[in-house]
Amino acid sequence: MIFRKAVIEDLPNIVQLLADDELGTTRERYETPLPDSYIEAFNAIEAQVGNQLLLAVEGASIIGCLQLTIIPGLARQGMKRAQIEGVRVAQNQRGTQVGEALFKEAMAIAKAEHCGLVQLTTDKKRKDAHRFYARLGFIASHEGMKFICP
Repeated sequence: MIFRKAVIEDLPNIVQLLADDELGTTRERYETPLPDSYIEAFNAIEAQVGNQLLLAVEGASIIGCLQLTIIPGLARQGMKRAQIEGVRVAQNQRGTQVGEALFKEAMAIAKAEHCGLVQLTTDKKRKDAHRFYARLGFIASHEGMKFICP
């Protein structure tokens, strides 16, 4: 398994991973051709400094992905933080430590970028994910809120 930054040609496989779970099937549109919204989002991620889609790859197959964003801030004496979102591991790879290895790679990148913490949000329905994150040392220290724009 290797880790690398995604390129535009990876986009269909990434969207397929995002769509391949109980919540993703209702949120994502994996179809050919991909909706333009995915291409626009990928290009925006690529254009933003400190933002990337990190892949776990085995052979020619993408077996895991996450989005890692380095966020500069003023709070906590100008501390940078890393935000992890959109985590997915291929169904046939779950339980094989792909997710753990992917997170360790993301956290190593965050450390190299001098981030003081790594944070993530996770849907309250993802109980297995919560156990996974806790096992990696993440703590539920804050209550998150969101506003859905009309």
